[in-house]
Amino acid sequence: MSHAVAGGRRLHQVLVSVGALAIAAFLAWGARDIRGEAGYGGVGPNFLPWVVAAVLGLCGTVLLVQALRGGWSQPEEPSGAPMGDWPSLSWVATGIAANAALLTTIGFVLSCTLCFLLAVRGLRRSEGRPHGGWPGLVRDFVTGFLIAAPAYWLFTKALGINLPGLTGTGWL
Repeated sequence: MSHAVAGGRRLHQVLVSVGALAIAAFLAWGARDIRGEAGYGGVGPNFLPWVVAAVLGLCGTVLLVQALRGGWSQPEEPSGAPMGDWPSLSWVATGIAANAALLTTIGFVLSCTLCFLLAVRGLRRSEGRPHGGWPGLVRDFVTGFLIAAPAYWLFTKALGINLPGLTGTGWL
């Protein structure tokens, strides 16, 4: 590998490392505003954001040290297609955006089901697999519902965490 290519790769590694550290700092800055009253098991709602910020900061630091000492240890060549599959990514991104936009309107279960349905369509498309037509659409809807509904019930009924529902009963 030529010196110019190695220097460019090292600069990218430093930038990724600094980016990870910046995200860790941003997460820590946000975590400081979360109230820290201890709940079940003595852990408050700010515990996990602090853990994520600390671990990401540690990873960013290790990556930065490696990048400054000559580059990351034996980086693998990227796998996959040489170009991004933008139409497939748009299906997944639309699913995530729809979930965020519709969560308080149609409730947790249905918005997560829709997110699953759209994301699976995009992932199948990226693999070159057919989406399955109407039977596949129904199968993906049912599968998404069977994942989202128990998660909703677990959080609302067992853990007492409020998630937006479609009805006032607490079951959907």
